[in-house]
Amino acid sequence: MENYQKLLARLAEIGHVSSSLAVLGWDQQCYMPTGGARERAEQFATLGKIAHEMFTGDETRALLEGAESEAAGLAPESDERLTLRVVRRSFDQSSKLPTKLVQDLAKAEAIGHEVWVKARETSNFKAFAPTLEQLLDLSRQKAEHLGYEGGVLYDALLDQFEPGMKTAEVERVFGELRPGLVGLVQEIAAAPQIDDSVLKRDYPEENQKAFADFLVAKLGFDFSRGRQDKAVHPFCTSFGRDDVRITTRYDKNWLPCAIMGSIHETGHALYEQGFDAKDADTPLANAAGLGVHESQSRLWENIIGRSRNFWAVYLPEAKKHFKASLKDVDVETFYRAINKVEPSTIRVEADEVTYNLHIMLRFELEKQMLSGQLAVKDVPEAWNAKMQEYLGIQPSDDAHGCLQDVHWSGGMFGYFPTYALGTLLSAQLYDKALRDEPGIEAELSRGDFGSLLNWLRENVHKPGARYLPAELVERVCGEPAQSRSYLSYLRGKFGQLYGLN
Repeated sequence: MENYQKLLARLAEIGHVSSSLAVLGWDQQCYMPTGGARERAEQFATLGKIAHEMFTGDETRALLEGAESEAAGLAPESDERLTLRVVRRSFDQSSKLPTKLVQDLAKAEAIGHEVWVKARETSNFKAFAPTLEQLLDLSRQKAEHLGYEGGVLYDALLDQFEPGMKTAEVERVFGELRPGLVGLVQEIAAAPQIDDSVLKRDYPEENQKAFADFLVAKLGFDFSRGRQDKAVHPFCTSFGRDDVRITTRYDKNWLPCAIMGSIHETGHALYEQGFDAKDADTPLANAAGLGVHESQSRLWENIIGRSRNFWAVYLPEAKKHFKASLKDVDVETFYRAINKVEPSTIRVEADEVTYNLHIMLRFELEKQMLSGQLAVKDVPEAWNAKMQEYLGIQPSDDAHGCLQDVHWSGGMFGYFPTYALGTLLSAQLYDKALRDEPGIEAELSRGDFGSLLNWLRENVHKPGARYLPAELVERVCGEPAQSRSYLSYLRGKFGQLYGLN
């Protein structure tokens, strides 16, 4: 297996270049002065070119072909064969992309982020529109080079984030999900409403940071192999399983902004820190797909972080950090407040019932923009119309509407569906974990997350990229991905909260 070992060594070098790019990206969003955007764009372009040319070059091709010959007699389930499958898929896709396009995308995304930040601050979509036009054009070029069948350009971009997934399948899932969600929203709207004013009291940022860090550590995030910082838009990034960074943002009069954001990003981080140590510096030390990644963040944020058991244990700790604001608040009041269902304009702060409607909106607008059906100049109007249709509300300005998310400024078209796919999968995985380990619920009632995290480590995290998302779900759950677990979870939880059952 000489070629195989040499290939792994070369891929490790390429991985180090890519992780250096990730460090620069993290710095840009957390600490870089805004004036550094142009120089940072050139740095991205240079390192992106180096990584792309190293990966798609003749040396990598020869090593890959040689390794595939060496491994031909091994079992399909062997680590060697699974690794080579991952590399072959990535190599074939990357080889279709011209180096100049890779560089152009890297530059546009780096500059686009800074343009978006300023446009969002001033709620000025017109200032962002030319950048969005450019990123859409480059993304169309990327899709054309990657190739797609049936005339569905979106398939090529979706596949970058959710391998093997097709636009038609997302449309089918959303079509099945939408009536149930809209119906539940309507039922809840007709029921007596929950008072969440306790969450809108004064919560100093420094106290929020201390409490968020406390919870993040309790959930299992290893601060010796990661850190949490502040950013305009919360995110998780990784430079390897031993250096995983998460971020959050703060609103002194809305406690869930930082707390639930931190728990969400911790779910991503636990996945990154949970890859098998023996896979370090290999292609297997990656997620199966972004939907699986989102299943981890949504599981920890919602099923655990918004549960009555969680706050029965950790509200007393919250009171230590926010003595004045929480002194008169009991567990039931806080639990109900943190789960209030109310259509809102901001996706990352949306409740569990309305959240996926935000994703459907973005999915539909992305398809229309990429196909040319929706002109960029008309995006704000189209966004607001969809908000009215799905949620019965309209944003006060573009900062609370079409400028709220970071994704388009980074050229991440095709990413949004993974949020909904991951949300559905979170409930399916949790149900399977409870069947496999019945003691999990008793542990959670004591604030002990060990058994749940261990189950996720063994079944989801350690396999890494060995399997495509659909394969992983089938192996873990014994069935394909399904929505009944999620809809049952929503109906049970919110039926009880709002007296619908």
